[in-house]
Amino acid sequence: MVLQRDKPVHIWGSAAPMEEVTVRFRGHSVKTITDADGHWLVSLPPMHASSKDADMVIAGSNTIVLHHILTGEVWLCSGQSNMEYTMRKNSKVASVAIPKGFNHSPVDELQYANNDQIRIFLGLRKPMAKVHPDHEGWSVAKDSALRQFSAAAYFFARKLYKTLHVPIGMIANAIPGSAIEPWLAGKITAIDPASDALYFDYSKPGKFYPTLVRPLAPFTIRGFLWYQGETNCFMNDSLQYAYKMQALIDQWRTQWGDSTLPFYYVQIAPFYYAKNKGDYPLDIYTLPKFWEAQALCLQIPHTGMTVSTDLPDNLNNIHPPGKWVVGERLAAIALAKTYGRSIAYSGPTYVRSVTAAGKMELYFTNRDGGLVSKDGKPLTYFELSGPDGKYYPAKAIIQGDHIELTSKDVARPVAARFAWTESAQPNFYNKAGFPAMAFRTDNPYKHRHILLQ
Repeated sequence: MVLQRDKPVHIWGSAAPMEEVTVRFRGHSVKTITDADGHWLVSLPPMHASSKDADMVIAGSNTIVLHHILTGEVWLCSGQSNMEYTMRKNSKVASVAIPKGFNHSPVDELQYANNDQIRIFLGLRKPMAKVHPDHEGWSVAKDSALRQFSAAAYFFARKLYKTLHVPIGMIANAIPGSAIEPWLAGKITAIDPASDALYFDYSKPGKFYPTLVRPLAPFTIRGFLWYQGETNCFMNDSLQYAYKMQALIDQWRTQWGDSTLPFYYVQIAPFYYAKNKGDYPLDIYTLPKFWEAQALCLQIPHTGMTVSTDLPDNLNNIHPPGKWVVGERLAAIALAKTYGRSIAYSGPTYVRSVTAAGKMELYFTNRDGGLVSKDGKPLTYFELSGPDGKYYPAKAIIQGDHIELTSKDVARPVAARFAWTESAQPNFYNKAGFPAMAFRTDNPYKHRHILLQ
């Protein structure tokens, strides 16, 4: 396995009541006495990264030896089927041009993956509370173990290793089809209509929390990756999803005892939600409103979001290929925000507008090299509305650090929106290669700092 570097490392287990337990690793030795129920926990002091295998000896009335342990960076990855999407599925995607950072098509990565410094743990199929009798579970990221593992998580680790050159450990426990609610620490009992705050019954945790979240803590990690939302979009969630995300982030950080743990997530991809008949009325604006809720979560400290509007090759497929892109974009966020590297990690993000003389100017952060049309064609999916609130297609022209919008149908622009439909796959990017984030200038929540409690 990989243990987290530069942080106290928690090791725990069970033994006879009041039994003395000693843990020895890399020259450190710590002792404790179990409690009346036989539970014990110790913390090893922070250690630097090490690519050299070491053994851990845990000794009480019996002795357990854990072999082949490295010290580096550890991330926990969770969500639903797009995070669970395996490297085996990735290998069946139509081959693509070789992107920067690869010597081969990423579709063929299984044939090349053989890096002993990337270790993976798949906690999906069996409850973590049932420890394997041989204390196994971790694997090197190759062969059959990697075939079953999350593609997005693996490509995240691959990018991190190529940049940081330290061991990387990835824990994946995503569940296909899961909403966010089963991952919460308590059952939602009420939503306050005045503040939209959630209330929980913590005596009734979500279905997956007791077996797939709580038993992993307090295993020391660097942060979380999250790729989930499709099921909640089908449930017609919008603003309420932001509050559920806030609750999940706060609960997971509380479980690990660290309010600053990074939480980086994926904004879900375009898909024909409105064509799917279910229990909730959906239209072509259901997804953009959900995107808006996901973007609101960027108000939460130590978070980051990557856009995936360019990934689908078929909008009837809710599992777009290109998980190597997802992994590398999440890695870019981590490298910039967690590891302090000066690299681009986001597409253009709307911040303000200026209206004058029949046009509207839109300004953005994360321009990184400049604003561009990825395919060199006119910018797509921009719209303008006048005082009547009706939106019409707009001509969008890049003018240095901003975009100028005009429409023959709108003499007095009042509001603008971008990528505001479930099928939007726009060509508006920055020169660093990141797609712009969907937005509307009349976002009803833009002046409410709702997530900074």
